[in-house]
Amino acid sequence: MQEATSMSDKTLVIACGALAHEITALIKTNKWSHLKVQCLPADLHNTPQKIPEAVRQKIQLGRKQFQHIFVAYADCGTGGLLDKVLLEEKVDRLPGAHCYATYAGQDDFEAMAEEELGTFYLTDFLARHFDRLIAHGMGLKKHPELMPMMFGNYKKLIYLAQRPTPELCARAEAAAQFLGLQYVYKETGYGELADGLRTTAEHTIQWQN
Repeated sequence: MQEATSMSDKTLVIACGALAHEITALIKTNKWSHLKVQCLPADLHNTPQKIPEAVRQKIQLGRKQFQHIFVAYADCGTGGLLDKVLLEEKVDRLPGAHCYATYAGQDDFEAMAEEELGTFYLTDFLARHFDRLIAHGMGLKKHPELMPMMFGNYKKLIYLAQRPTPELCARAEAAAQFLGLQYVYKETGYGELADGLRTTAEHTIQWQN
């Protein structure tokens, strides 16, 4: 007779691949070894309608090993469909509509959006992978005639920096130049991502005790 698989006392964090670097750094810095991270591909952001079911599959697989699960996603363009899945699966996620709001803080992000609706946001991850995900991923390098259709209503690019380096700042500024947008730099640190993971880590310790 096959033995039942033992359940881990760690918490599974199902994360967006775009947050992987920051989440790993936070876990290492804070010694949250009781959090186990599994990431979905960051490329899903180009097809957000696929995110809810991809997260559901990860949750259902994770339940075979973990008693507790947290989702390190914001809504991420799913139009509430991710929240519908998480309600059905009884799993919590990070607050906010986008990872930009998670980093900047909800109030600050709303103020930036209200000041200029036509704003494109970069994080460290997007600054690092702008060419792959945006310039090439959205076909702009191959078909520059798409630029007015996709970015014609944008006026500003804000780089929300987590752990900025001269290279990342240069990449972000180059992205703004490529899109023909005003460049704005704003250092946010980890923002509410750190708060969400800290709460999850503390809850895990409580469950273990």
